[in-house]
Amino acid sequence: MIKLYNTLSRKKETFKPIKKNKVSLYACGPTVYWYAHLGNLRTYIFEDVLRRVLEYNKYKVNHVINITDVGHLTSDSDTGEDKMEKGARRENKTAWQVAQYYTKAFKKDLKNLNIKSPSSWTKATDYINQQIKLISKLEKKQFTYLIKDGVYFDTSKIKNYGQLWGSKKVNLKPGARIEMISGKKNLTDFALWKLSPANQKRQMEWPSPWGKGFPGWHTECVAMAIEKLGIPFDIHCGGIDHIQIHHTNEIAQSKALFNKILSNYWLHGEFLNIKKGKMAKSSGKTIILANLIEKNFDPLSFRYLCLTAHYRSLLSFSWQSLSSSQKCLYFLKEKMASFKKEKDNNKKNIKKEKDYLKKFKEFIENDLDTAQALALSWKMIKDKQLSSKQKYYLLAEFDKVFGLDLTKQKKEKCPFEINCLVKEREKYRKNKQWQKADQLRKKIEKKGYLVEDTEQGSKIKRNMLN
Repeated sequence: MIKLYNTLSRKKETFKPIKKNKVSLYACGPTVYWYAHLGNLRTYIFEDVLRRVLEYNKYKVNHVINITDVGHLTSDSDTGEDKMEKGARRENKTAWQVAQYYTKAFKKDLKNLNIKSPSSWTKATDYINQQIKLISKLEKKQFTYLIKDGVYFDTSKIKNYGQLWGSKKVNLKPGARIEMISGKKNLTDFALWKLSPANQKRQMEWPSPWGKGFPGWHTECVAMAIEKLGIPFDIHCGGIDHIQIHHTNEIAQSKALFNKILSNYWLHGEFLNIKKGKMAKSSGKTIILANLIEKNFDPLSFRYLCLTAHYRSLLSFSWQSLSSSQKCLYFLKEKMASFKKEKDNNKKNIKKEKDYLKKFKEFIENDLDTAQALALSWKMIKDKQLSSKQKYYLLAEFDKVFGLDLTKQKKEKCPFEINCLVKEREKYRKNKQWQKADQLRKKIEKKGYLVEDTEQGSKIKRNMLN
């Protein structure tokens, strides 16, 4: 029985899908004007764990991720430049080229993190007609008004606007995340369709009943989600920063159109922090997955790090914590390889094996508690009442949710610097300069590697205890 924390009710609820054994899941995707940073990717890892837990419980998941390739402005107040146009100017490319490049980069990141591809991708620019129709329906129901820069949604006409905020209403003040644009009736009103500025040709613009322009970010997700999953659908996911404005405004539109909440369950992942605050493109405090790979980190070490904390709790990133996570990941992989080779094939304690499986399910079904499930794995590895065969089986089962590819043993590429040091040490050994060879061995160990001298030459491996 899966329990999920629903932001809408501010409590854990027993998950009950609309259709038996089927789950409709919508995850807010990236705005493809730049690379996804690690904070973004933490959210997609949590959503992947959610999907894996659902599938582990035999649900068939229809998973949709959108690509925002137009309409996301640099400010939440419907002011500022479209991020895609800004990206195009920065790189001296067309907005379409920028979108294509960073969409490809995002998908590569997901693959490197062993995040399952969604059942379908939806691009905002492929759903312009659906968005125009949605706005037209809102207009007929008198939920919109037109001002100089676009069509706006009148939030005063929605009862209980902001119900996703919980009992404490968010104190929105002009000049913070939202500004009062001339002509707006209410501070919380938001753009459904932005009109192209006079005497200015945008790269991405379309004709509409209100004039040439482009859709608002909040409208895009509503149109695409309803088109692909219907209304209501089961689960809507995103980062915690989507609660206050983006998801709140999605709910406002769905209530205005259908008198229904867009989704039954709303799940949000917490921020990833670095030393001086949350990781965010706007602050310039970003680390991308490519930065990890450049430093010879396995991308799955970041996935492991994310699993060590609950998705609704803050997680602090440091190179030291990532290094520790990589050592743990490789240790688990080595254990899996040794369990597979060992001849200890008899099942020593069937009851213990079942107890571990039961406990694992309890943890992951309790609002995706990967931290507890991971701790259970380490306890199980040390349990002398289980055979190697049982431990291999249990870790393989757990990894269906962890997604760490523990059963896949890929040969690690030794860094160029370490190879050079080993070759230099070999020269000293041949010349019987033992002191210098020993100094290089210690230097190699400090960098996290062990050198084993054999008749066939020096063998290098990671030092898991370093």
